[in-house]
Amino acid sequence: MALGFPAYADDAEFARLTGPPGPPVELYGRRREWVLLDGLLEGAGGGRSAAVVVRGGAGVGKTALVEHALVEHALRAAAQEFAVVRAAGVRAERDVGYAALHQLCGPLLPRLDRLPGPERGALGIVLGLRAGPAPDRLAVGAAVPALLSAAAGDGLVCVIDDAQWLDRPSAQALAFAARRLRPGPVLMVIVTREQRLEFHGLPELVVGGLPDADARGLLDALVRRPLDALVRERFLAEARGNPLALLELSRGLTAELASGYQTPGTPPPGPHEAEPGLQRRVAYLPEPSRRLLLLAAADPTGDAALVWRAAARLGITPDAAVPVAEAGLLTFGAMVRFEHPAIRSAVYGAAPLAVRQEIHRALAEATDRRSAPDRRAWHRALATSGPDDEVAAELEHAAGRARADGNLVAAAVLLERAATLTPDPVRRVERALAAAQYTILTGAHARARRLLALAEAGSAGPSQRARARRLRARLAPASECGGDTPLVLLKAARQVEESDSGLARATYLDALTAAMAAGRLAGEGWSAAEVSRAARGAPRPADPSASDLLLDGLTGHVTHGYAAGAPLLRKALDAFGRGMPLEEELPRLWPACLAAMHLWDDRAWDALSLRYVTLARGAGALGELRPALGMRSLALLLSGGAGGSGGSGAAAGGREQATAEPEDGGFPSYGALGRLALRAEEDRALALIGAMGEYAVTAGQGTVITFTKWAEAVLCNGIGSYDRALAAAREGDAYPHEVGVSSWLLAESVEAAARSGAPGRAASALARLSEAARAGGTDWALGVEARSRALLSEGDTAERLFREAVDRLGRTRVRVELARAHLLYGEWLRREGRRTHAREQLRLSHEMLTAMGAEGFAERARRELLATGETVRKRTPDTATQLTAQEAQIAGLACDGLSNPEISVRLFISPRTVEWHLGKVFTKLGITSRKQLRTALQTAARPGRPHRRVLRAAAPSASGPGVRHGSPQFPPTVRPA
Repeated sequence: MALGFPAYADDAEFARLTGPPGPPVELYGRRREWVLLDGLLEGAGGGRSAAVVVRGGAGVGKTALVEHALVEHALRAAAQEFAVVRAAGVRAERDVGYAALHQLCGPLLPRLDRLPGPERGALGIVLGLRAGPAPDRLAVGAAVPALLSAAAGDGLVCVIDDAQWLDRPSAQALAFAARRLRPGPVLMVIVTREQRLEFHGLPELVVGGLPDADARGLLDALVRRPLDALVRERFLAEARGNPLALLELSRGLTAELASGYQTPGTPPPGPHEAEPGLQRRVAYLPEPSRRLLLLAAADPTGDAALVWRAAARLGITPDAAVPVAEAGLLTFGAMVRFEHPAIRSAVYGAAPLAVRQEIHRALAEATDRRSAPDRRAWHRALATSGPDDEVAAELEHAAGRARADGNLVAAAVLLERAATLTPDPVRRVERALAAAQYTILTGAHARARRLLALAEAGSAGPSQRARARRLRARLAPASECGGDTPLVLLKAARQVEESDSGLARATYLDALTAAMAAGRLAGEGWSAAEVSRAARGAPRPADPSASDLLLDGLTGHVTHGYAAGAPLLRKALDAFGRGMPLEEELPRLWPACLAAMHLWDDRAWDALSLRYVTLARGAGALGELRPALGMRSLALLLSGGAGGSGGSGAAAGGREQATAEPEDGGFPSYGALGRLALRAEEDRALALIGAMGEYAVTAGQGTVITFTKWAEAVLCNGIGSYDRALAAAREGDAYPHEVGVSSWLLAESVEAAARSGAPGRAASALARLSEAARAGGTDWALGVEARSRALLSEGDTAERLFREAVDRLGRTRVRVELARAHLLYGEWLRREGRRTHAREQLRLSHEMLTAMGAEGFAERARRELLATGETVRKRTPDTATQLTAQEAQIAGLACDGLSNPEISVRLFISPRTVEWHLGKVFTKLGITSRKQLRTALQTAARPGRPHRRVLRAAAPSASGPGVRHGSPQFPPTVRPA
C-alpha cells in the first residue's frame, strides 16, 4: 500500500525543514518523500518500530533519499547512539540462499547469544556458524526481529538495498521480520526497483521519475556549460526523469557532446536502467582499474581479500584502486563497496563475454577449494565457454551438498548449469531431469518446463523419456493436457516395464494416483480400474519400498476391494520415512496421507501430515507446501480445530501464501470448507461447494466433488436437515474406487437415513461401512461403526454400542467424532426417557462441540438439553469464560515450562502476542501468575466446568510445532504424485 505524506508549499519550505546546507542534487524535487522518511526515523528514535518499502526504478534517487535522511537525522541526534546495518541484493546471488541475511546480520552477531535457544540455533545454522539440519524458514524469520530488538540499543536502522535481487529465502525472512518488528527503536527500510510478492502489504513509499519541470531544473543545476537545446531535449528524453541518469550524463559530458557534435552513446534501454553514464566513467579509467572494477563486480561475496588474490593472478597491483576510488565508483575496506548499486550490474553487463570469463577464472583460482568448493565451482562454470565435463561434475557434487543441506533451490540452479555444460548427451539429459525434479519441488514451474524442454530435446532413452513424462505430469493438471494425464503416464510405464521395472512401478503409481484423483471424471482407457489392472502386471521387487507397497495396496483396493488393499496400505504407511530420499518421499506423502484417511488411521494421518509440512517447509519445497498445509489443516480440523483458532489459521495461511508462487490460482483448501461445514455457516459453505464443484469439473478432479458432498452431508446433519444430508451422501458415494473421505460418507449416510426414516438405505450403508471398519481395524473406524450400528439398534444392544463408540473414539485424535458420539448417545437416552443420564452426555457433547466451533452439532446438543429440562445458554467459543483453542494451546505450552519467546518460536507469533493471550487466560481463569496456571487448568477440566475438554480438543495441535488450527489459503491440489 502506498503511503501518503503531507503537502508542503514549495522548495523554500522544504529547505526550512531540512536546514542548511539543503539536500544534494539527487534529492531535487523529493521534498515530500524526504520529510516522510525523516518522520519515520524520528519515530524510531522515539521507540516506535516501523518498516517501509521505498520503491522506484533504478537511479530515481531511492538510495540517495535514504542516505541523506540518515545523515540528517544523525546530525540532529548526535547525542544518541544510532546504529545502521546494511545489506544489498546482488544479481549473481539471487540463487544463493540467505546471502543477504548474512550481510545484514553479520555486524549483529555479538548479540546472537541474547536470543532464546531455538531462534539462536536457526540463525546460527543459516549463517554458517554451526552445523545442523536446515531450519524451518519461518523459524529463521521469527529469529530476525528478535536479533534486531536485541541489538537495537538507543536506535537501529536496517537498510536493505536492491531488494529486487535478494535471494528468495532472505526476502521471505526479512518480510516476515518487517511485519513483526517488536516495540522499540527499530526502523527497517527496504529499497527495491520493483514490487515483490514477499513485501506485499508493507507500507510503501513510491519514488517515481521527476516531473518535467523538476528534471529540467536538475539538469540546469548539474551542467555548468552551455548546452545545445536539442541535446538538452535528448538528454531529458533519454533520462525520463531519472535523477541518476541525468547526474551521470552530466558528469561524462564533454564540450563536444554539449555542443551537439559527438555521439552520446547508447541511450538507457528503459526507465529502470541508468547505465550509460556509468559506462563512460568506467571507460575513462586505466585498463588495470577497469579490470579491478570488473573483478569486484563479478564477485558476489564482497570479499576484498578474494578480489585482491584474484587481481594478483591477473597482474593487477593495488595502485589500480586509486582511479576507481577517485571516480567515485568503488571503495575497498574489509569489504568491497560500490558507491551505487547500479554500478555493479552496469560494469558487469557491459563487459565482453570473454573478459568476464577470464575474470571468473581468476576468481575460481583464488577461491579455496576446501573452504568454498561450491563457490569455486560456480566461478569455474561462469568461466567456461563450452561443454566441460569436469566442471559439470563439480557442479553436480555441489548440488548434492546443497540438497543434503536442504537447499533445493541451490541444488536446482547448480544442476541446471551442470546440464548446460555436460558434453555427453545422455548425462546432459540426466542432469536436466534431476534439475527439473528439484525445481518442481520448489514450485518454480516455468523454470521446470524449460528444463524439461532441454531434456526432451536431447538424446534420451526410454527410461529418461518416461521420467520426463512423469515430471511433466506433475506440472500439468488434467485440464492442461486434454484430461489424459493418467493415460500418458500409463503408456510411459508400459514402455519401460521390461527394461526398468522400478521406474515402471513408480510411473504406474503416478498414473494410478492421477486416475483416482480424476475419479468419476476419468475418461475411457485410464480409469483407476484400468490403470490398476495394468500396474498389477509389473514385476514386483523382492524387497518392496514404501512406494511399492503403496502401489500394491491401492491396486488391491481398486481391483479386489477394501479388505484386500488394507493390509498392504498399512505396511506402506509403516515404511514411510525410513531412509527414503527427500525428493522421492515428498511427492509420495500426499497419497500416503490419503491412504491413512482411507484406513481411518488417525495416528498415521497425524504423523504423516505433520511430516509432510515439516519436510516441505524445511527444504523450501514450496511446490509441495500447499498440498501439505491443506492436508494438515484437515487433520487438525477433525482433531477439534474447527473453531476458536480461525484467526491464527488465517494468519498462518497468509504467511504461507506469501512464500509460494501463486501459479495454481490459490483455490481454497479442503480445511476451509470443512470448517465452514462444522461451523454451520450454511450460505458460505454452499457457495464454496458450488465454486469447488465448478473447479473440479474444469480440472478433472472427481475427488474434489466427493469431498464437497461429504462437507455438505456434515453441514446438513449438523443443522438437522437429514433429507439433504442423505442426498448429498448418496451423490458423493457414487464412485467406488476413491480413497480418502469416500468411506467417511457412509457414516453420514447412516445417520441421515436413520434420522429421516429410511432404514433400508441406512442398513445398506452400514453394511459397507462395517466392511471398511473391520478391514481398517482402528479405534476410529470401529468407533464410528459402533456409533452408526447403534442408530439402527434398540435396547441394551444400542446402549452397549454407544458405550463402545465413546470408549473407542475416546482413544483417538478425532475429537469431533467423539463429541458426535456423545451427542447421539444423549439423544438416544432422552428418547428412552432417561433424562438424567441424557443430560450428562448432552452437556459433555455441547461443551466439546462449542469449544471446537462445531456450531451446527452444538446447537443440536443445546436443543436436546433444553428438552431434558435443563437451562442452557447458547454459547460460542467467544464466551467470556471459554478458552479459545489458541489460548488453550499457549496455556498448555506455558504449563510445560516454555518461556514467552520459546512459545512464540513454536507457534510463529510474537512474544508480545503470547503475553497478550496469556493475559486473557489469566483473566478468564481468575489467576495472576504462571505458578497458578496448572492448578487452574486442572480445575477447569473437572466435570461440569465450562472449560472441560477444551484442552483435550486443542491438544493434537501441540503435536505439530508451528502448525496451527485453521485452514491455509492454498489448495491441497490433487495431482500425480
